[in-house]
This record gives sequence, C-alpha cells and structure tokens, in this order.
Amino acid sequence: MSKRQNIIDGRQSHLRYGLIYTEVLGWVDLGHAQGSDIKSLLRKIDNGEHSGQACYDVSYSQAMVDPTHSYRTGKFITWRIKKGRSNSERQSIALAMMMSLARKFEGLQASFPFNLMTDSGFSGEDLVSDLLGFYRVISSHDVFSALRPVSKKEALRRWDHYGPIGSFKNDSFSPLLFPDPEKSPNARPHKGVLPDFMNWVRPWDDFHSGKVSIASADGSYIDKAKGGTLPYA
Repeated sequence: MSKRQNIIDGRQSHLRYGLIYTEVLGWVDLGHAQGSDIKSLLRKIDNGEHSGQACYDVSYSQAMVDPTHSYRTGKFITWRIKKGRSNSERQSIALAMMMSLARKFEGLQASFPFNLMTDSGFSGEDLVSDLLGFYRVISSHDVFSALRPVSKKEALRRWDHYGPIGSFKNDSFSPLLFPDPEKSPNARPHKGVLPDFMNWVRPWDDFHSGKVSIASADGSYIDKAKGGTLPYA
C-alpha cells in the first residue's frame, strides 16, 4: 500500500523501495519495479533448460505480509515447459507468467478480508510497476532516463491534489497519468501509452503446440512471514 511518506525524488529511482512519479508511466512503486522476481523466474527457466529433462515445471508467485508481520499469503501458478526454448521464448514465457499471476494477486488483495486492511488491490501504480520490473531486467540501459521522473516536490503536488494513488484503480498494464495541477488545474487522471521499450516482448499465448502447458492455473497459499517452508514465495 503506497503512502504519502513513501514518495521520494525521481532522481532516486536506483533505490529498492519508494514511490516516484514519472511523466511517462505515472506513479511507480520501486518495490514492484525491482525485477528481482523476474530474475528469479528467468533463472528457474534457464535451470530447467539445463536440467536434462524433456519437460520441466516452473512456478511463480507474489505474496503480501499482514500488518503484524506474522504471516504471508499469496498466489502462485505453475507452468510446464518443453525443453528447447530460445532466449526470446523464455522472456515471452516469463512475461506471460508475471502478467497472469499479477492480476490474480491484485484480485486477492482487492477481495475480502484483505481489502479491509489495504487499498493496494489494483492500485493505479502496481501493474505498470510490475511490467517495468520485467523490462528493467531484460534491458541493457537505464530505463528510468526515458520515463522522465519528476522531483519530490512535483510528485507531492500531484498526491495532494488528486489524493492517494490507492483510490485510483487500474486493472491493466497501461499507465495512469496525473497531469501537473499547477499547469493544468482542471485536468483529470487519464490512461497513457507505454513507451516503445515496454512493448518489445510479446507475452506467450501459444498453448496448443505442446511447448508450454499449465500445471497449476490459480494456486493460493498462506505461510509464516519469516522462516516459512512453502516453495513459491
């Protein structure tokens, strides 16, 4: 759940956590945009390719921790992949797994009773930040330079004018933009367009060739916040 105190200057986009505003993608949650989950997912696929098995299973998950930090709960999916996938196919599969699971996880956060504790379910910045995390991993350049991040002062001005980003829901991977109220006092939030570099990879959608099949389409779990044993978080 993004809060006003999480807002930092756009020049600090190198940090692991924080909330920044960009002219191209709107609000970006740096935690969601880390890309560490994508690195792990691609590593699992690479390991599967070198496992010597004709087919291998890969699981991907997203989780949240309760306010008391006692337990974590989340969603996972498992796909079965036939050995022999090219690098571009591996990226396509990873992107599709992330996009599929991210929507399921946001739906979990938006459901009862989790929606009593957080407004994070489909919060306007979440999905586009997840997508940015994917492209941070596969890109060879600093992606933030193309997103035009603004200063903390400009970001706070938007937050104070429009209100918390959690009150604006976005169930797509398209950006939600909030025009500068100082320049456009009567403007309203509106959908933006992804930059070209965030359209390079097409999510995998070929489930008829036998190259990829779904072993688990919509798994749920709950575990201890620390020291848990479930393999998907």
